[in-house]
Amino acid sequence: MKPLSLEPVFLPATADTANIRARLKKVRAPEDSISSLLGTDFDTAYDTLRTTAAAGTAADEAAQVTSTLAEMDSVLSAAGSEGENDSQRIILHAAILQILTALHIEQNSLDDAAVTAARALSLLARDPKRKDTPFLQVLGCLLYDISHLHGERGEFKQAEREVEKSIKVFERLAKTNPDRYASPHVMALNGATSVYRNRVKQAELLAHYQVATSTYLHQVNEGVSEATGRLVDSITSEGDTLAQMGRHREAMQYYTRALKYLTKIEPEFTLRQLRLSISLGEAMLKVNAMKDKGIHLLNTMLHKATKINATEEHRRIVDILFNAKSSSLDILGIWHKIFPK
Repeated sequence: MKPLSLEPVFLPATADTANIRARLKKVRAPEDSISSLLGTDFDTAYDTLRTTAAAGTAADEAAQVTSTLAEMDSVLSAAGSEGENDSQRIILHAAILQILTALHIEQNSLDDAAVTAARALSLLARDPKRKDTPFLQVLGCLLYDISHLHGERGEFKQAEREVEKSIKVFERLAKTNPDRYASPHVMALNGATSVYRNRVKQAELLAHYQVATSTYLHQVNEGVSEATGRLVDSITSEGDTLAQMGRHREAMQYYTRALKYLTKIEPEFTLRQLRLSISLGEAMLKVNAMKDKGIHLLNTMLHKATKINATEEHRRIVDILFNAKSSSLDILGIWHKIFPK
């Protein structure tokens, strides 16, 4: 599955959907399905639709789920003005279109995704002053998926704007309900690492939201933990790329940030923390002002590697320290002593 809002880790289902799912299995007509969904609270309806779409995608039945939702969309669209002022009906319709957008992107039907995304935004725009939770979570998911859509098309400026808006939406929701919305907030941050072309702006964005996310990361649940793990991987990958480019100061910023997130979800020292700390120490050695601190960090990690029996990592640290000492030799100075002018 592509990194879209349908991923179970993006917005973990928190509602009990067993009853509504059982009812939907008994009906065949899209009108009856819509009636059943309208007969429950929005989170339950939304979680039901999302989990069904995600399960269908995982089972290679995305086309079938897309067809079912398209039928429901047709019924809601045909109702037209009848449901024009029915806010519950409008937000359900927008949610269906948002999920269809993600399904189209998953199936590489980017033109269809653009159409359903535009229609979903048009529905949400009917009441621009609306800022309740159902409205915001559909908007946040939609913006996240549209960002991916523009990223796929190489339209990165638009993708950046959309993922930033998605981050802000989920930050707002996470303040009131971190159990449900902390995960999509972190996942939206993770999405930013793939669409931002400017690493300075990317680093500033991640730094800005680190304080906000740290306030609820201590309330670790399975969804937040997995989402944060994804973010750590993405930030580490960015650090590795910068280090390979010789931009070691910037790499240090990314490694440091990744470690801060990682220690939130892994309070006990782990092999993953060890490997990330080694990368940080190696980058520090390449920056003259940080070299002593880098050596100190790597020596500390040497002891920790011994404690957790990380043989390969122990060997890597020894090699890094040995090469650092070798590179510090004044080769040109020795050359001139052997062959004076």
